[in-house]
Amino acid sequence: MFNPFAHRSLADSAENAALEADLCIHIFTASAALVGVCLTVIGLLRVVVVTTKVGTVADDLLAVDATLFMISCVLSYYALRVRSMRRMHRVERVADVVFLLGLLLMTGVCGVVTWAIL
Repeated sequence: MFNPFAHRSLADSAENAALEADLCIHIFTASAALVGVCLTVIGLLRVVVVTTKVGTVADDLLAVDATLFMISCVLSYYALRVRSMRRMHRVERVADVVFLLGLLLMTGVCGVVTWAIL
């Protein structure tokens, strides 16, 4: 029996898969770039600490932040490589949550650096 809507659902499924892969690529590239940003700011903070002899926890927090972004990067890469769509969705969701946690921590570090709270 011919179903005119069967072709539509296959097209929608392929479009959703492409959208999910696109989201994984964005998480992958953004988190990789933010690892580099964290390492750059850690280096700058170390220069400030050495010259002013004033310590801060911002570099420690940025190291944790860089680790979160790296975990997000690896998870999104894994989601791109996995064959099962169901597994891809789960791994991508975890990568997304870890990425957002990294962004929240980075915002907190900005407050620490700006107002020299700690």
